[in-house]
Amino acid sequence: MPDFDLSVCICSWNTREDLRACLASIQEVRGECALELIVVDNASEDQTAEMVEQNFPWVRLFKMDLNLGFGKGHNIAFSKAQGNLLMPLNSDTLVHPGALEEIVSFMRQNPDVGILGPQLLNPDGSLQYSCRRFPTPMAALFRNTPLGKLFPNTKFVRDYLMQSWKHDEVRDVDWVSGAAICIRRELYEKIGGFDEQFFMYMEDVDLCLRAHQAGFRVVYDPNAVITHAIGRSTDRMPVKMIRQFHKSMLLFYKKHYLPKVAAPLKPIWIAIVGALIYLRMITLTTKSRMDLRRQARRKR
Repeated sequence: MPDFDLSVCICSWNTREDLRACLASIQEVRGECALELIVVDNASEDQTAEMVEQNFPWVRLFKMDLNLGFGKGHNIAFSKAQGNLLMPLNSDTLVHPGALEEIVSFMRQNPDVGILGPQLLNPDGSLQYSCRRFPTPMAALFRNTPLGKLFPNTKFVRDYLMQSWKHDEVRDVDWVSGAAICIRRELYEKIGGFDEQFFMYMEDVDLCLRAHQAGFRVVYDPNAVITHAIGRSTDRMPVKMIRQFHKSMLLFYKKHYLPKVAAPLKPIWIAIVGALIYLRMITLTTKSRMDLRRQARRKR
């Protein structure tokens, strides 16, 4: 039998100070459950591993020789974990008091729940839309593209983000953000961890979809609260990460949606989806480059 109620697993890449704050927040609430904390350092160059060793000796630290990506890094942590529940957690998060206790209690009381997502807040305290419906090509088209600016309140985006709901009650959902997600060990042993084809992005959507297919519920619980500062690692290489996101999005569509398309329509479907994703990627990449130029000019 596992020795812990909960194994919190953090995969970090060059986020030393964010990770320091995250670990400190968990250290304050360690008594809420039988907890182990695992950090997988993906070959950080900012002395992340040394910081963990010096300041948090109770943390189980595994140092990688190269950046393995989000999914593979967490899968290594899962393979070492001893908890009944596995909780991937981003290094740019702060765990609020009561959150871990609520997660463990809820999962104990609801054995049919395979994945639980807490409420995520932005650093300013505003709500982060961390539970959503499964993505569609139309939702992708209208988010952060010229069409999205022309039609900012389109039904496709509102439905995807579940914006018609206040996110203030427990609810079954399609998927929850991998920034903070609790996975039942029984589910992990049945379907495995993250699909390592996804180096970064969409692995949480894929995992939740596989959980549904395996007969488990995916639930959002706003009674557990965690603050999440989005993109602290990925902001270091915005253009590269935008391309990686869309590569993962296309992989997700091919893996889960393409098999359901009638054979004669598959080439047309791939062409349309590919074009929509390409348009969105070019728009975001151009915007990111312009933002970087503006920042450079401000520093002069």
